[in-house]
Amino acid sequence: MADPVQAVTPHLIVNDANAAIEFYKKALGASEVMRMPAQDGKRLMHSEISVNGARIFLMDDFPEHRGGHGMVDAVYPPDQIKGTSVTMHLEVENCDAAVQRAADAGAVVTMAPWDAFWGARYARIMDPFGHSWSFAHALPAKG
Repeated sequence: MADPVQAVTPHLIVNDANAAIEFYKKALGASEVMRMPAQDGKRLMHSEISVNGARIFLMDDFPEHRGGHGMVDAVYPPDQIKGTSVTMHLEVENCDAAVQRAADAGAVVTMAPWDAFWGARYARIMDPFGHSWSFAHALPAKG
């Protein structure tokens, strides 16, 4: 029996998917599932990694394939739109350790770990490809 399909799978667009896979391995402990190179032999048409058991699709930017369908269907890597509107969230065993691992791999810490009012140790980073990630673990219950 095949593994169940994940209901929502993030699909990240970057400007060097091969390097992004290596970064996510170091920074997030990702495991590589597969790569599909493009005909140019440099870019990846599609790839998949697994982070904490969750599937994430990853591909290079292909500006030559944007539009052409009579609608706004263009996707861009974060560096081309000067930001991102999405933060990928990971529940981790130790928020501080996860942030340090990501920073050591080249991420920028945008919010240092702190004890949030909702009962979690929480932090955020920006990866070298412009994608935002947050990390959290539950704090012990007070009382």
